[in-house]
Amino acid sequence: MTFTDEIRAKAKKIQARIVLPEGTEERTLKAADYVISEGIADLILLGNPIEIKSLAKSLGLNNLNNAKIIDPKNNPNKEKYIDLLLAIRGKKLDSREQASVLVEDPLYLATLLVKNGDADGEVAGAQNTTGDVLRPAFQIVKTLPGISVVSGAFFMLFENKNIGDYGMMVFADCAVHPNPTAEELAQIAVSTAYTTKAIANMHPRVALLSFSTKGSAKHEMVDKVVEATALAQKMAPQFQFDGELQADAAIVPAIGSKKAPGSLIAGYANVLVFPTLEVGNIAYKLVERLAGAEAVGPVLQGMAAPINDLSRGCSVNDIINMIAITSLQAAAKKA
Repeated sequence: MTFTDEIRAKAKKIQARIVLPEGTEERTLKAADYVISEGIADLILLGNPIEIKSLAKSLGLNNLNNAKIIDPKNNPNKEKYIDLLLAIRGKKLDSREQASVLVEDPLYLATLLVKNGDADGEVAGAQNTTGDVLRPAFQIVKTLPGISVVSGAFFMLFENKNIGDYGMMVFADCAVHPNPTAEELAQIAVSTAYTTKAIANMHPRVALLSFSTKGSAKHEMVDKVVEATALAQKMAPQFQFDGELQADAAIVPAIGSKKAPGSLIAGYANVLVFPTLEVGNIAYKLVERLAGAEAVGPVLQGMAAPINDLSRGCSVNDIINMIAITSLQAAAKKA
């Protein structure tokens, strides 16, 4: 069974309620139809019901009648969500009328559904920018206690099963935060450890990467990674972290034992945490294109509830997988 088969099978057992605010987007509807037909999750579609049903008919989709459809423009529960938004953001809003307009925005309504417990998670981004998806998430759902930074992890799947754990590694941050401080980098490392455990059920062995291994180079960028490693281990002592490590020392046993003797991580890391976003983004794309790895993600982590952002170039399968992953995140949150 492949990784994507596994996460879909696990999601079926959870039956999380996932809201899809882009309810009139073609790939989203095709993904929703498949998810419903396979029983992967319970879905809430936001959009004009007449338009959704018309699109479904034209696309030959027969299962969307089993999704709950909410029209943001004609929502019988609109006042409830206006009150909730005002309770959260009242000092930032000019009036109830402004809140009323925002509640008609599917991206805002979706996050309010999650915040109110009417949905377990949200998946969006097929037709909206990352900024548009994350803005209401930051304002309404916010971050986990003790976490101030949201980051994005990719599950990297390799044909060579000797890489990582049975051909799987996790890379972060590859999607969100450009230049984290030591404290933020530690939070990213801890969040990624939790994501690895929750989604892949792997015991995370986390390497915080640098251009130096155990003091082989001196620079403030190296100092940041060393400090972040110590902070991460203090924040989550149940997981294993080590740094600073160069990439080869992190994943090649012979080099790890030579450059970092005595390390429990060096040579055997299955989670790589990059010091900046540019490094992580470049690395995952090079590995994807040159090593032929499949990149599943980004999985957003650090939010107080599961909200995931798709690439606007995503495929139907990408959306299905993200719905399954969001379901697993929801289950982990409840646990």
